[in-house]
Amino acid sequence: MGNKEIKNIGVLGAGLMGHGIAQLLAVGGCRVRLFDNDDQMLGTALRRMSDNLRVFLKLDMITPGEMDQALARITLAEDLAGLCRDQDMIIEAVSENLELKRKVFASLEELTSPECILASNTSAISIGKIAKGLTHPGRVVGAHFWNPPHVVPCVEVIRGPRTDDEVMEAVYALLRRVGKRPVRVQKDVPGFVGNRMQHALWREAISLVEEGIASAEDVDEVVRYSFGLRLAFLGPLATADLAGLDLTYDIHKDLFPHLERSIDPSPLLVKKIEQGELGAKSGQGFHKWTPEKLRQMVSRRDEVLLRIVREVLV
Repeated sequence: MGNKEIKNIGVLGAGLMGHGIAQLLAVGGCRVRLFDNDDQMLGTALRRMSDNLRVFLKLDMITPGEMDQALARITLAEDLAGLCRDQDMIIEAVSENLELKRKVFASLEELTSPECILASNTSAISIGKIAKGLTHPGRVVGAHFWNPPHVVPCVEVIRGPRTDDEVMEAVYALLRRVGKRPVRVQKDVPGFVGNRMQHALWREAISLVEEGIASAEDVDEVVRYSFGLRLAFLGPLATADLAGLDLTYDIHKDLFPHLERSIDPSPLLVKKIEQGELGAKSGQGFHKWTPEKLRQMVSRRDEVLLRIVREVLV
């Protein structure tokens, strides 16, 4: 890859993450080709991107002309070979299944030049396991975008056991160029950085409900209206510094023995899944969801997050 700038990018998967990734790269000036085995998913991708961009228009974060130019940079591929032709980079955004990803990357290796970077949007699966058996594992890297990828700035760039330094830096530079806030994850550990912290919080939150300490509604209220408010401005370690590391130490000594530390998923979580309470997609999880409530939540979420990005994260 050398110091070659990444300009032509293929995105494999047009679902929840893939269409948003393609959109943000196109807004950032890249030429993007998108493919999905599901014809219906692929066929609705441009409409979904256009719907996403209307929120940016509402907040004056993009002009109508810029929106049209971005959509014009996106083409739909007819097959995987068409996706891979003459690309600088392919970003995989298929289901979170190791065997599927390994099959996909084996195909990508055959269909791309050895100089083409192969990136996985996996949120937790080992990059080393995905690249196992490939002839050129040095060009495989993790690029974990957060949902919704066209809104949330952070992208974790994960180094696999054999990822080349120039590949890491080329992907990092690309993400900076298109306006993201990439971070380098230097060790290929389960969950990388963000999901290790996020799921530690979720484990404790579920435990608080399971133990009858507080309702799901009140657990969420505590996060939203206390420490959650400052997380967009101050990370946890900066907050600890401001509080004083001596105070942090004293609290940890008293508190840690009482925190949830099970290595298995919560029995309450298992029970809900067995009962078909899968969250918003089934209409019931820890909260009750109607189609209208879900639509309003997603729309409001994107607008609020974009306002935070614009007004706070500068």
